[in-house]
Amino acid sequence: PSVLIVTYKEPTKSSTQFGSYRQAEWRPDSTMIAVSTANGYILFFHVISSRGDKYLYEPVYPKGSPQMKGTPHFKEEHCAPALNLEMRKILDLQAPIMSLQSVLEDLLVATSDGLLHLIHWEGMTNGRKAINLCTVPFSVDLQSSRVGSFLGFADVHIRDMEYCATLDGFAVVFNDGKVGFITPVSSRFTAEQLHGVWPQDVVDGTCVAVNNKYRLMAFGCASGSVQVYTIDNTTGAMLLSHKLELTAKQYPDIWNKTGAVKLIRWSPDNSVVIVTWEYGGLSLWSVFGAQLICTLGGDFAYRSDGTKKDPLKINSMSWGAEGYHLWVISGFGSQHIEIESDLRNIVKQPSILLFQFIKSVLTVNPCMSNQEQVLLQGEDRLYLNCGEPSQTQNPRSSSHTQHKPRLENSPFADGGLESQGLSTLLGHRHWHVVQISSTYLESNWPIRFSAIDKLGQNIAVVGKFGFAHYSLLTKKWKLFGNITQEQNMIVTGGLAWWNDFMVLACYNISDHQEELRVYLRTSNLDNAFAHVTKTQAETLLLSVFRDMVIVFRADCSICLYSIERKSDGSNTMAGIQVLQEVSMSRYIPHPFLVVSVTLTSVSTENGITLKMPQQARDAESIMLNLAGQLIMMQRDRSGPQIREKDSNPNQRKLLPFCPPVVLAQSVENVWTTCRANKQKRHLLEALWLSCGGAGMKVWLPLFPRDHRKPHSFLSQRIMLPFHINIYPLAVLFEDALVLGAVNDTLLYDSLYTRNTAREQLEVLFPFCVVERTSQIYLHHILRQLLVRNLGEQALLLAQSCAALPYFPHVLELMLHEVLEEEATSREPIPDPLLPTVAKFITEFPLFLQTVVHCARKTEYALWNYLFAAVGNPKDLFEECLMAQDLDTAASYLIILQNMEVPAVSRQHATLLFNTALEQGKWDLCRHMIRFLKAIGSGESETPPSTPTAQEPSSSGGFEFFRNRSISLSQSAENVPPSKFNLQKTLSMPSGPSGKRWSKDSECAENMYIDMMLWRHARRLLEDVRLKDLGCFAAQLGFELISWLCKERTRAARVDNFVIALKRLHKDFLWPLPIIPASSISSPFKNGKYRTVGEQLLKSQSADPFMNLEMDAGISNIQRSQSWLSNIGPTHHEIDAASSHGPQMQDAFLLPLSNKGDECSIGSATDLTESSSMVDGDWTMVDENFSTLSLTQSELEHISMELASKGPHKSQVQLRYLLHIFMEAGCLDWCIVIGLILRESSIINQILVIAQSSEVDGEMLQNIKTGLHAVDRWASTDCPGYKPFLNIIKPQLQKLSEITEEQIQPDAFQPIAVGKTPEQTSPRAEESRASSSHGIIPQSEVGVSSMVSRKEEDTTRAQEEEPFQDGTYDCSVS
Repeated sequence: PSVLIVTYKEPTKSSTQFGSYRQAEWRPDSTMIAVSTANGYILFFHVISSRGDKYLYEPVYPKGSPQMKGTPHFKEEHCAPALNLEMRKILDLQAPIMSLQSVLEDLLVATSDGLLHLIHWEGMTNGRKAINLCTVPFSVDLQSSRVGSFLGFADVHIRDMEYCATLDGFAVVFNDGKVGFITPVSSRFTAEQLHGVWPQDVVDGTCVAVNNKYRLMAFGCASGSVQVYTIDNTTGAMLLSHKLELTAKQYPDIWNKTGAVKLIRWSPDNSVVIVTWEYGGLSLWSVFGAQLICTLGGDFAYRSDGTKKDPLKINSMSWGAEGYHLWVISGFGSQHIEIESDLRNIVKQPSILLFQFIKSVLTVNPCMSNQEQVLLQGEDRLYLNCGEPSQTQNPRSSSHTQHKPRLENSPFADGGLESQGLSTLLGHRHWHVVQISSTYLESNWPIRFSAIDKLGQNIAVVGKFGFAHYSLLTKKWKLFGNITQEQNMIVTGGLAWWNDFMVLACYNISDHQEELRVYLRTSNLDNAFAHVTKTQAETLLLSVFRDMVIVFRADCSICLYSIERKSDGSNTMAGIQVLQEVSMSRYIPHPFLVVSVTLTSVSTENGITLKMPQQARDAESIMLNLAGQLIMMQRDRSGPQIREKDSNPNQRKLLPFCPPVVLAQSVENVWTTCRANKQKRHLLEALWLSCGGAGMKVWLPLFPRDHRKPHSFLSQRIMLPFHINIYPLAVLFEDALVLGAVNDTLLYDSLYTRNTAREQLEVLFPFCVVERTSQIYLHHILRQLLVRNLGEQALLLAQSCAALPYFPHVLELMLHEVLEEEATSREPIPDPLLPTVAKFITEFPLFLQTVVHCARKTEYALWNYLFAAVGNPKDLFEECLMAQDLDTAASYLIILQNMEVPAVSRQHATLLFNTALEQGKWDLCRHMIRFLKAIGSGESETPPSTPTAQEPSSSGGFEFFRNRSISLSQSAENVPPSKFNLQKTLSMPSGPSGKRWSKDSECAENMYIDMMLWRHARRLLEDVRLKDLGCFAAQLGFELISWLCKERTRAARVDNFVIALKRLHKDFLWPLPIIPASSISSPFKNGKYRTVGEQLLKSQSADPFMNLEMDAGISNIQRSQSWLSNIGPTHHEIDAASSHGPQMQDAFLLPLSNKGDECSIGSATDLTESSSMVDGDWTMVDENFSTLSLTQSELEHISMELASKGPHKSQVQLRYLLHIFMEAGCLDWCIVIGLILRESSIINQILVIAQSSEVDGEMLQNIKTGLHAVDRWASTDCPGYKPFLNIIKPQLQKLSEITEEQIQPDAFQPIAVGKTPEQTSPRAEESRASSSHGIIPQSEVGVSSMVSRKEEDTTRAQEEEPFQDGTYDCSVS
């Protein structure tokens, strides 16, 4: 926290004489402060320590704690000094002072009478007379005649000025709004020796600020924009570099309404500038004009209820140490004018505000390992990307398909060799925040540099003295064990990681020596483990490339070192040797101007043309950012190339460097990588530049195809500019992404009441969070290459990135941007790019999707232009169908519907519908049905929504299968007497569903759809694809039963029983039966231990009708459970079982006397627990069977039982189909399914029905011949079926000699349904049940039909029924 040390209050008498204080300047050595006052006085204050050794605040430690003694600089760092201010001198300049500027050892003062005074800090005027501005010549540049025009009017004076050390001159703003730059021509500072230059076009300047590192002068203007000028090195003229202005696009309501620029302040590290205006507001910009924050929009300007806030007005501001804080004295907004008079004096006191900032590490330490991670540093904490670590040096796998997000708790589990997961690539607000060790901070605040290693697992930070490092894996800090060593070194030129070592340049205080040191991460932090190399001059910048360290020193020389790992015995060290020194003093006017220095493998020649190919990826060139100019020095390969294979590479004489070449202007950051990857050479060998407001540039290599020798006149690299919406902080080379960070805001003013006289400023200001952003740039580059006719290169580049997960998005963005620009252009375009882009996209398999996605996201008006370039949508639709890409085809259908007549879209929709049916794409089929209906009824393009619960569903008549158990095994005598008046009740289904259906059946559209569905069902049956038929019916709500009734003698006939049987075995994964070896002497033969199903079979083989005709003591409900679910007891143990047995939950239904009722109740009751107990793979044996007495052969038999069954899901599906076919009366199919399930009770029951009077002879004949064919097949190919066929033989003979006086027709004999005219009734047998018996109240039917309708909605998701979802144990009782 900041503390107030001393206040000086001017006595009233002298304050009236001096007037109010205006401006203050520190003396460079911080011993004095000069203050200018309104009435033209300068007051000199001395800052003195008041009580000698005393301190204002001192930390108190317990006795004997290590902090107490032996720490150098302890007092200065930990205690707040007790200082006093004394006014020593007063100087009267007799005119109001406009500007005060400290210049080296002097103070430069500009007064309103047009004079410049040079004053010594001791308060003397140096005996020189003041310079009159009218005598200083001004011209457009320094080359023109030495005699420039003078400032021609009398009352000219300087309004604001600032001294620029690196340009050696003053940027000035005159009172009439002109701006200029005054420079002393020689070292003497007199009127004759001064000369000024000015730009012609600025006439409304208000204030100025100078950036020394980039040699920029920022002039604020009355219009609200800031014009940034630089000095041309050759002519000395002022050149406009860029402007900082709010755009109408981003700030439509505030644009042009900000008032004049009031204050401009560059940050201490010269990387950002903050601007404020007359009417309030703050904005933060990067050096070359990228806007980072502006408080005139968004949450800064509006409250949570949408009302506008007053912008924050600022009277004065100053940056704190390292740019982490901005100190602001706020003015008072207009809102306080009408406040009552007693409050006014409170309000009038401006408050001091403190804004906190975090910055990217690239601003101060632009070494290579920092370039692929977003690492932000604050004064006491670091933010780094959460998620996966970044890439390593190893070439990463090129497959981006499987993104397994790593576990959050161990984010670095696998060393980061894989491709980055999507969580790293996408923007989010989650940061890994590392608090810097408080022990280190309390004597070394603030943090000056930080660096992260390549794997993103270790971070090193540098404060005032020494350094410390932290491991993200162990979550531990390592500090110097000996605090004297820490306090004895000052890191000067940043630090970098090399494998496990930290390389840093520092100044050794006790030895007065500049050094280069290497520390090992794993050993203790101690100079004993460090490798120290002495250097001649102070190091300003340091970076590592592969195994080389490059340093830039204060004497403008660059030195290259080689670094290698050495291990002598136990401890590992790194050795450093000088390789090469390059002097740059000819090219660099001032060492402070160098922003970054990097060693790269980038060169103007590609690796192919080099004489020695193996050197292609060595350190080829030095990139130097000199005040925003990117300078490249390549190795000079023009001399003789000697191959020295055998000599030690370190002794090899390194090639000299060529003279420097300027690559680009206005460069803020540079990214290159030392990794190599054959597949992505374009991206990895490129050089990426961030240019502030102008976006980014990439210097891309161009490769000839097939390694042909390129023509000498073709350039081998090309500089492509592109715009980007985020400020780039890291470039992921392989992933073709740029990462950044952005300030995001959250309002919390709603928590406070607004009735306080003055809204708290902290409430007015929103809460700020940092958000990580990412952006794709590939489409910009591809487009630039296509514009420049470099399509071949674009193709190579795109193919290398085709595996990226967002590559389809890249193509779509490119198509969309070109389309928007060209289709909305006012002027004619002589050479449009869209056809080129369209042809380019056809090279990729995603072409069809890209076009349709682009079209769907573009307005309809541009479609004609788009399809003129990419092709007719009808052709594209057909291509989709040929490529089996149905979802894309469906998207084209919507476009066709808008562009073509309804007949065409219907024709294409029908085509797609049929294909979707073929391929079982059920979701698509449902959409297509809705679509076709919508076209038919002339509705809008949006297909109708799914029916709600209020509207009866058209989804087909059997979803209730889940909710009701349907009795299949009605014994024949239990047919209710009211059976034959059913036709009357069925002729018109009651309730709203009837109306709906009759209305729809008039609609030709429905007929059209039904025809297609019938055709498909017919095809499935003809191909014996029962499983597909079941899925089809369940998914699309197809009325299977009523359709089968119609088709019973046509499509629903079984023509070849054997083929059908084989096909079902295959489709349902049902094993063919085999004869076990042990079965010949099996104890199971006597029937005592038979499972239930087999006991039935055995009893029935003796007396086929005993079971069916016996209704004394057992009801058909129980019996049906016994044969269907294989868990009920056999009929002669019924009393024991029904009295106790969990499976008999339905027993409460038994006492009803009327046999006729039993069928209806059986058909409407829910399956209770029996269904949860049914499991197709287990059978229960009767109670007196002891499990312990199983012999080997019995076990074998049981395992055979299990082996001869298919999966449980198949069993459920087969039983379901059996029920459907029974309902529809397709007895031949029932026989086939019965054969597969190998349950003679089914066969018996079917044959009993078959012998009833109403079944036509043709079907019986078919069944008879079919079963004979199966018998023949079993004898030859599948003997496993023989035992079962023998069991049902007696029935077959019965079938041959049919007698008429058999049993009454079965209760569910579906001929009745077949004869009713309304086959489509979805609830056919329900209405039958309710009308024939008064026992079921009408409401219950209503409920169940409601259930079925509700299901229609749910069935969209889980309509699979038993067919695709195995979760329902459907047992049919």
